[in-house]
Amino acid sequence: MAVKIRLTRLGKKKQPTYRVVVMDSRKPRDGKYIEQLGFYDPKQEPSVVEINNDRALYWLHEGAQPTERAQKLLEISGAWTQFRVAKGDIHTIGGDEPEAVAPTPAKTEEVEAEAVEVPEASAEAVEETADEVVEAAEASTEAEEAVEVAEASAEVDDAVEEAVEETTEEPETADSSEET
Repeated sequence: MAVKIRLTRLGKKKQPTYRVVVMDSRKPRDGKYIEQLGFYDPKQEPSVVEINNDRALYWLHEGAQPTERAQKLLEISGAWTQFRVAKGDIHTIGGDEPEAVAPTPAKTEEVEAEAVEVPEASAEAVEETADEVVEAAEASTEAEEAVEVAEASAEVDDAVEEAVEETTEEPETADSSEET
């Protein structure tokens, strides 16, 4: 028997609501279903999606295939992600496995080992990054000070040049007035 997770329509004309159900794929859309997993109301703002993730995971592990719309609703509720993590399609580093899926002892030890290693590596990386930031700040401060010193020395040089020019000009005007 091909089991599907799909929607059955409820509600009045132009006011649809849906049940997320598990049913034989050969049955009609609104026919008899095996189990109701949840509810979907697209007319409310925002849309209401209520799905029993434990039962949805059970049926997904049993081989039930969701329709496209049912899969989107399972993604919204989080059941689809939990299923893919448990199946091994998505790999998490240092994260906990979903609560609905019972972890094997070997996997639990691996996850705990990864969880221990990741924070240590992260702490080292944070310390290294902090040291690099401090060094960069010190270097930029030194560079700013060097620029300020260079600007000040340039201003002093300009002032010295102007003073030299003034002193050289004054004697000439004084000499020229004395000559006349």
